[in-house]
Amino acid sequence: MVETAANPANQPVESFGNQIRNAVIWRSGSQIVAQLVQWAATFLVIRILDPHDYGLFAMTGVILVFLNMLNGYGLASGLIQRAEIGRHEIRQLFGMLILLNFSLGALQFLLAPLAAAYYRQDIVAHLLRVQALLYLTTPFIALPYALLSRAMDFRLQARVNILASMASACTALTGAMMGLGVWTLVLAPMVLFTVRAVGMTIAAKSLVWPTFDFRGAGDIARFGGVMAAGQLFWFLQSQADVFIAGRHFTPHMLGIYTTSLFLTQIFVSKFVPPLNEVAFSAYARMQHDADAVGRAFARSVRIIMVAALPFYFGLAATAEPLVLTMLGDKWREAIPVVHLLALAMPFMTIQVLLSPACDARGRPGIGVRNGMVGAAVMATAFMIGVNYGPTGLALAWIAAYPIYLGISLWRSLGVIGTNLRALGDAIAPPLMAALVMATIVRLVDNLLLPPLHPFARLAILIAIGAASYGGWLLLFARPLIRELIAVVRKRPIEA
Repeated sequence: MVETAANPANQPVESFGNQIRNAVIWRSGSQIVAQLVQWAATFLVIRILDPHDYGLFAMTGVILVFLNMLNGYGLASGLIQRAEIGRHEIRQLFGMLILLNFSLGALQFLLAPLAAAYYRQDIVAHLLRVQALLYLTTPFIALPYALLSRAMDFRLQARVNILASMASACTALTGAMMGLGVWTLVLAPMVLFTVRAVGMTIAAKSLVWPTFDFRGAGDIARFGGVMAAGQLFWFLQSQADVFIAGRHFTPHMLGIYTTSLFLTQIFVSKFVPPLNEVAFSAYARMQHDADAVGRAFARSVRIIMVAALPFYFGLAATAEPLVLTMLGDKWREAIPVVHLLALAMPFMTIQVLLSPACDARGRPGIGVRNGMVGAAVMATAFMIGVNYGPTGLALAWIAAYPIYLGISLWRSLGVIGTNLRALGDAIAPPLMAALVMATIVRLVDNLLLPPLHPFARLAILIAIGAASYGGWLLLFARPLIRELIAVVRKRPIEA
């Protein structure tokens, strides 16, 4: 064994429950701070740029997301899941990451003209060629990420993420105000990844000389390959809408749809992934105890849905004043799309919580099979919905995602160590509170409020929604409130 961030020698052992709690606080807390910085810049940039710019950027995103599914984070997860690692394994992983990502960058450079021809937008080729530089940073992010995650040390990751977000936000604002248009959306992520690569490498002290002798690394490669296959199918069902719509919609219409999707997926795409990173590390520690994993999974679902459900239902109930306040009047076409998409996001949130538990239990193939189903179900729905514009795509989400989730739950819950009844019991209290909240907000908005400026209207509705949701939980879900208080006050929790 080597003494790295993955193996902190001679340090006092803290309880596993406290390790999980501290990891969640640092990882999710840093994500909140980082996202607040980025959102402040993002919404200002959205108000400056046009839907056309976001449509062009979304077209490049399909290629980027596809190739990033293969960028080696699955290999890094294999290192996290391993019981023991040494310096040789670290050097092997670094070598794999370098070979893989340099190849992906070259491939994207070559695919750029084909993508531009498919979308019938010449600028897409130029954007993709510049974005190919992103792959140079990935080895210097994925390796330290794996080492720090093994040690469940998310404090150092948190500091780096906040610094990188601030640098990216400043770049985005500067580019938008200088009139760079869509290039603003290209440069900001490049700064984000570069700062993160430098910071993570320093934090984990992970700069080693790579080795390209991969003998003995078959288990890491196999684990990473299976996870990459699962991510590939995730790509097929998560990017199928943009891929299909990009051929049928104008850049303006595509920008309306993708920005609506961004707004409704803020919680599931920004807050849930860092929690899943912590969950995967925690589940891996207890992977041989199915009951413990099942209890931990139900607890995590319950706590996450306490925050997720009021967010989604509130978004659906306040779509009009929220879009006009956050995005501006030129995004008014997004209002019905946001309203519909928000109703589909609870299903997606539960879906993305399944894979970490299955992967940590040594069954990454479950995620692959779930992804295959999702790719088929969602793509079919999108091909139908695209004929009815952005609203049709939103309806496709509502129609298809419950089917996809139901099949995934049937396949996954037994492996995780829980069942549908336990999951229902975990979700029921916040679901009922969120439904009551949304009903009250809609009634107040439609029947009681006079004509108001969108910001004032939104502020009033948010206050009423928060009071309704919190009041219902206090009256009818006190055990849940006590559990949340125990977590916040660092009282003992089950592993």
